[in-house]
Amino acid sequence: QVQLVETGGGSVQAGESLKLSCVASSDRRSRMAWFRQAPGKEREGVATINPRGDMIRYSDSVKGRFTISQDNSKNTLYLQMNDLKPEDTALYSCATTFTGGDWFGLWSYNDWGRGTQVTVSS
Repeated sequence: QVQLVETGGGSVQAGESLKLSCVASSDRRSRMAWFRQAPGKEREGVATINPRGDMIRYSDSVKGRFTISQDNSKNTLYLQMNDLKPEDTALYSCATTFTGGDWFGLWSYNDWGRGTQVTVSS
């Protein structure tokens, strides 16, 4: 099992930026993803990247504003979030150990972090 720890969340104003980090306890060599869950809403996939970094997908709601990246030497996944909007407010979690299927499927990953809170005010 891979342990994942997210950091970088916080409270910002609309239009500002944040960069989230997710450190894995081991070299996961698996697709990784960022998910988010807003109060009263289902968890949704935000961005995902394969180990080589050449197969990336973003949800339509963040495309053009968020950038997923990774540093394999540090076992770290990142999410650069620009032009944040109040609707981006959520608990952001990273996931790994992809088991197949939908890249944004909740059941497609075995290992999850506890998340870091992002709050965007207007």
